[in-house]
Amino acid sequence: MAKTPKKKKKLGAKTVRTRSRWKVWLALSALVAVLLVCLVYGFWASSFDLKQVQEMAERSTVYDMDGRMYSRLQGENRVTVKLSQVSPWFIKALIAREDSRFYDHHGVDPFGIARAIFRNLTHGSAKEGASTLTQQLARNSYPEGLGSRKSIHRKLLEAFVAARIEQNYSKEQILEFYVNRIYFGSTVYGIETASQTYFGKHASDLTLSEAAMIAGLIRAPSYFSPLKNLKGAIRERNTVLDRMVKLGKIDEAEADKAKAAPVMLAKKRPTSATDNYAMDMVRRELDDLLSDEQRQDGGLKIYTTIDPALQKTAASAVDVELTKVEARSTYKHPKKSEFPAEAKAEKQKTPYLQGALVVIDNRTGGIRAIVGGRDYSESEFNRAIGDKATRQIGSTFKPFVYAAAFDKGMLPGSAIDDGPIAHGEVRQAANWAPENSDGTYKGIMHAEEGLIQSRNTMSVRVGERAGMNEIAKVAAAVGIENMPHLPSVYLGAFEATVADLTAAYTVFPNNGVRRQSYLIERIDDAAGEPIYRAAHIQSRALDPGVSWMITSTLGKVVERGTASATKSLGFTKPAAGKTGTTNDFKDAWFVGYTTSLTCGVWVGLDKPETIIQKGYGSALALPIWVDVMKAASSQRYPATNFLPPVPLRRVTVCSVSNELATSGCEHAGTAYAIDLPETRIPRDGCTVHRGSILAQGANPGEETNQKRSVPQSIFRSFRKFFGGE
Repeated sequence: MAKTPKKKKKLGAKTVRTRSRWKVWLALSALVAVLLVCLVYGFWASSFDLKQVQEMAERSTVYDMDGRMYSRLQGENRVTVKLSQVSPWFIKALIAREDSRFYDHHGVDPFGIARAIFRNLTHGSAKEGASTLTQQLARNSYPEGLGSRKSIHRKLLEAFVAARIEQNYSKEQILEFYVNRIYFGSTVYGIETASQTYFGKHASDLTLSEAAMIAGLIRAPSYFSPLKNLKGAIRERNTVLDRMVKLGKIDEAEADKAKAAPVMLAKKRPTSATDNYAMDMVRRELDDLLSDEQRQDGGLKIYTTIDPALQKTAASAVDVELTKVEARSTYKHPKKSEFPAEAKAEKQKTPYLQGALVVIDNRTGGIRAIVGGRDYSESEFNRAIGDKATRQIGSTFKPFVYAAAFDKGMLPGSAIDDGPIAHGEVRQAANWAPENSDGTYKGIMHAEEGLIQSRNTMSVRVGERAGMNEIAKVAAAVGIENMPHLPSVYLGAFEATVADLTAAYTVFPNNGVRRQSYLIERIDDAAGEPIYRAAHIQSRALDPGVSWMITSTLGKVVERGTASATKSLGFTKPAAGKTGTTNDFKDAWFVGYTTSLTCGVWVGLDKPETIIQKGYGSALALPIWVDVMKAASSQRYPATNFLPPVPLRRVTVCSVSNELATSGCEHAGTAYAIDLPETRIPRDGCTVHRGSILAQGANPGEETNQKRSVPQSIFRSFRKFFGGE
């Protein structure tokens, strides 16, 4: 029996009206909700500073003396470029891969969202995202404001921010911001750095194959980095190429050719930051010159005085020569080669022999090279600069003691006793009686011999003649600070850094002018505006005639004095300098100069100990100096003859009074001839030995019998004056 179908219950008019009202109410509620969301998120999005989209942190670039890139400072490894400096292949690959409707939407792509929802529903998981390039730019520009956690809230805010970006910037600007900001794996940001890192070329030179491979990194840059996963990177490249064909950006033949192209990765990653002692000094200088905000924002262009070739030579010379010292049978300390690998990570002071070196261009004061140790990766302690790097400077201070004495009227030929220091002879230290390093005493000699042969007893007497206050004035004038007012300073028994001592020596080749040493020439901000320029400060530190007499004397140190090994080590050009060795051979020094460069070298152990017996500066520091200066003395740093800053005149003076010699001086045997700067010639006749003033003023270049017999006559005069035959 067939069932009778049930009749539909007829709804009353009241019910129909009720349901209609609910639909309207729901629609209105939805509309209000949408409007409220738009209002809230629109207002929220308006609080974001759009300038942040175009402001990207990048590593500041450090340039060498020739304006070539030397290094980059720590920070995001990014170099920003204009869109015109990016290969068109990459722009096409990027749009095909990430946002094919980029030029058709206004920040959010409804079609892309619908497509992503459909595909994700059909796959049962979130297989595809719908973020446009502009949304990705917003996300990367405001990581803190938008948050990193995926949520409806973040997507909504991201969309509204993207819409604001589209309203304020052109499509080309958005693309430029995007390609410079996005992370491309392997610690690199931006297309230029990615191109340099992966293929060793500028972004403008990328081929289709290379451009597609880099575009394929964006969704999973760390995973698909060709440096880590070449197969995965090639697979993503091919996916990008297929997508470009589908969108009509390239044809099949171009895609096939790009797929077949061999992957020519860069042989060596570009150095993002040179870790060495020169860069350590750059960072220290920036701490003093810039605010924290300026340093953190990055993008600075820092122009330095570093000579990369000389820096490399100097670093090598320190390590090579000290390795030779460690090979000597008398060396008893740990060797660098024995330094345990696990200790290298500590980056502290080391137990093995160390050295430090600074090279300064006399003509400008620019620091051309700075080495603070043998290996920066093993020890970041910079032994060339800083309060903690001071070491006792020993005899390298003696030239300043003599300079003070010369300024007070003493002359290179003055008679100075090299005998033992008597009790009470030193005014401030009656019981102090230092000895000569070789334990011998040579009697009365020319004052300059005390510097040439580094005689301690003579230097003490010269210091007493100059006076402590005068020596302190000279030290301050050349930039050596905190000199103690003790007689031991005559022998350099106080501490200074290699950088300060080397800078002090530049006053001699500069004829008494102190040019303040510096490493940073100029700093430009990210916009190219200069925010710092070196002041190039200079001042008169010594009388030109005094500086010439010191240079003339220190030239003899190299020719026949404590640094006479210079020539046998291979450096034969005009030079001047002074060795230094501290008590018990704990520090070995040599500071020397040519007309172009001044170079200071220190050798020692971080914990002061005897390096080796008879470890003089001439044996340990001088070979390093020679290696560096041989390499440097080229066309760029010519080592020419030292020329007097004022005319010289041949005069005859008294070795006792340092005044013009008289017939009485000649009779007493104290008269001697010498070429002196006109500004340093005594004005009066000798008051110790009476008589008429001897004839003066012969030209220094004249070959006279008097000149040829000067050494013999001086020695005869000294013997006669002091009771000899």
